[in-house]
Amino acid sequence: MITDHDMQHLRRCVALAAEALEAGDKPFGSVLVDSDGQVLREDRNRANSVDATYHPEIAVAQWAAQNMTADARAKAVVYTSGEHCAMCSAAHAWAGLGRIVYVSSSKQLGKWMEEMGVTSTSPINSLSIQEVAPNVPVEGPIAGLDEEVKALQRRSLQRG
Repeated sequence: MITDHDMQHLRRCVALAAEALEAGDKPFGSVLVDSDGQVLREDRNRANSVDATYHPEIAVAQWAAQNMTADARAKAVVYTSGEHCAMCSAAHAWAGLGRIVYVSSSKQLGKWMEEMGVTSTSPINSLSIQEVAPNVPVEGPIAGLDEEVKALQRRSLQRG
């Protein structure tokens, strides 16, 4: 069940995605929250400005692995504007992080791209988080808020 607390962090993820888009990156943002509800780390996509593997989901997983105990990681929540890709899902699972809550799914992104006549340029198959990390609890997509992500993705795809 998605709470008001969850929605606060999900809205921040959308804001971070917008920041990424404005900076010339794909619109994705993530927030890492501990079991007490405190934000520990947040980041946005920097695949164009840092390197192709710099997704915010992997950045928060790496930070968590280096800075949190195994128990704290297991109780943490990662909020994100878009469902983790296979690389980020694997990093999340290997870091031993807990629940993932995402605004929009990989299937939605694929459908939006198709609607806009864009052929995927991803070098990997689109897999759900559960296909990559079956023991991670996952919630999403979030109806209504996903439309905001769709608008960001549309702007990104139109920009080229």
